[in-house]
Amino acid sequence: MLRMWAAHTAAEFVTRDVDATMLTMTDNPAVLHVPTGMGGVGFDEVRDFYQQWFVGRNATDLSIESMSQTIGDASIVDEMLVTFTHDIEIPWILPAVAPTGKQVRVPVIGIVGFEGTAVASERIYWDQAAVLAQVGLLDSAAVERLPFVTAPHRLLDGSLAMNQLAQARSTPSA
Repeated sequence: MLRMWAAHTAAEFVTRDVDATMLTMTDNPAVLHVPTGMGGVGFDEVRDFYQQWFVGRNATDLSIESMSQTIGDASIVDEMLVTFTHDIEIPWILPAVAPTGKQVRVPVIGIVGFEGTAVASERIYWDQAAVLAQVGLLDSAAVERLPFVTAPHRLLDGSLAMNQLAQARSTPSA
């Protein structure tokens, strides 16, 4: 499974080859990027998603750092740090948003299901509010008022203290 997942992501991000990506998948795959509702179900829809909205539709400096992988009998959970400059429209993460030139760093979780060694499904999660804040699409008043961390990657590397949202918005009762 790990070798197939590595081949799958290499086809998506390195060689940018839709046909090679599809060769790593079952005949009836499902892909869902949960925060934006992008993806497809079935071979034709998934291929169309990759062709139109994903493969080759990423920032030139996009990097993916694997932070941890948990391997089950028929699945892999991959925790990654995705970093990019929003220099082109990136439909899978910022659909219909013109390039802002802003840097984005966001933890992403991929839950990848397998049938044998072929990728059967992908469910991809990230904090969309953090992405929107980093590219300047949430105004400063909303960022101050809403309970989310604008740079969650800083929690992971230890450069941002935990529990700041609760401390900033409430006073513990005695």
